[in-house]
Amino acid sequence: MITRILGIAAFIALPGWAMATDATLPETISAESGEVTLEQFLWLKRPIVVFSDSPADPRFVEQMRYLAADVSGLTIRDVVVLTDTDPGSKSALREKLRPRGFMLALVDKDGQVKLRKPAPWTVREITRSIDKWPTRQQEIREELGKE
Repeated sequence: MITRILGIAAFIALPGWAMATDATLPETISAESGEVTLEQFLWLKRPIVVFSDSPADPRFVEQMRYLAADVSGLTIRDVVVLTDTDPGSKSALREKLRPRGFMLALVDKDGQVKLRKPAPWTVREITRSIDKWPTRQQEIREELGKE
């Protein structure tokens, strides 16, 4: 099994993933998909997990287009995007998050699932949600030198 990791915001795709958008994303690097778990990002990144039953699902295509449109907004917030479009793969992410069809899950650095959505969200909606989380609020205060 091959996982595709697309640079900058670290787009990671599980088996069955195919680039189904016209959006331009960074160069692809391959790694073993069995190594991809939420625990490996604990306190390092904020995983956004995009599930679909097929890479041709219009909601998946739209979500990937949204994410590719503002990679810098995701990078600033330490986001890593994980995708899985193969329901038969029984990946660790599918076992943990149990999606049904299309699902967008936002996970904080502490490993807690903060939000699940059955429809695509724009980067603006995603980043506004992330910016309200206590861990992100702490990062903002530290960046401003207030703590």
